[in-house]
Amino acid sequence: MSEQHLRDPDQPRRKGSVLVAGAGGVIGRHAADEYARQGWQVRGISRRPVQGAGWDHLSVDLSDPAASASGLAEAEDTTHLVFGAYAERPTSRELSEANVGLLRNTLDGLYSAGAPLRHVTLYKGGKAYGAHPGYFNTPAKERDPRLVQPNFYYDQEDLLRQTAAERGFDLTILRPEGVVGYAVGNPMNLLMVIAVYASICRELGQPLRFPGTIAAFDALYQVTDAGLLARATVWAGSDPQAAGEVFNITNGDQFRWRQLWPAFARHLGMDYAEPQPVPLADAMPQLKYVWERLVARHSLVPTPYEDLVGWEFGDFLLRSGFDNVSSTIKARQAGFTDCLDSEDRFLELFRELEADRIIPPVVLSSQSSERYVP
Repeated sequence: MSEQHLRDPDQPRRKGSVLVAGAGGVIGRHAADEYARQGWQVRGISRRPVQGAGWDHLSVDLSDPAASASGLAEAEDTTHLVFGAYAERPTSRELSEANVGLLRNTLDGLYSAGAPLRHVTLYKGGKAYGAHPGYFNTPAKERDPRLVQPNFYYDQEDLLRQTAAERGFDLTILRPEGVVGYAVGNPMNLLMVIAVYASICRELGQPLRFPGTIAAFDALYQVTDAGLLARATVWAGSDPQAAGEVFNITNGDQFRWRQLWPAFARHLGMDYAEPQPVPLADAMPQLKYVWERLVARHSLVPTPYEDLVGWEFGDFLLRSGFDNVSSTIKARQAGFTDCLDSEDRFLELFRELEADRIIPPVVLSSQSSERYVP
């Protein structure tokens, strides 16, 4: 904790001005919206304007140090930074260079602007525990040692902690998993993978089948609701107990897809069938015409199909045939006790997508009560 906070222990709880980097993503959009709902001044950075945002948008190229310094000059009153920006790259070295650069340029841009920065929230994912190679020890705990493999999350954390020590601000690192929520033009979104896949299958008269592997169908999994993560973000930036710490943030429960997919079928008015492994990245792009037909018929929000869903992302998550469980005890003990029933939340989110005309409405009939198809 910084000397500034030791002198003024109430300072972290006071509202200020928040800058959200990556505000166009599902995590950043929900964080920006939650801060705005709680009465903070909010600015969001994204590559393009965010539809319906109740906060100010900045168009800043965070990959460019000069552009970052220039673009962040108007954010000179920023007290809290929420960093959810991300750049995909093909190799671990390139991934680290790009994403550490994004964070460094943002921190340096705010420093050049003279921003009175008090707190930075940084997000990590399952890669921090080694989920990407195919297996990690569960339940994963924040105190688990780092892996020997190169990891851009480690490099970002090292930069952030060093900069915080030099410049006198606090930080908190949050580790969600399988974030579910909606944001326009953000294809790395498990909720949209399932919702669009199911909608297309229903339109084609097919039952709902789990398209991943049998191992993944039976493994324990967890998700993090984007709204819950946003509430954790505000807590992390305001509660002194979160300063300097790392917290796993999930809905707080675990499930098996075997339990949820029949419930999805029932809710969506579809027949249900046993899993059939199908690479979504191969099967779904060619069904773009089906989705466009649904958009036209139901007057759905006209998001480009390529921006709507990341099928490769869906394949990765739905083919992970190992238990994915993180302990959330540390966050609860520190004071963040929010939790959700994941099955209930999925169904609520489906209803929200229908109400907002993101996916077609469900039309239930007397024959649509989840009939099993062998």
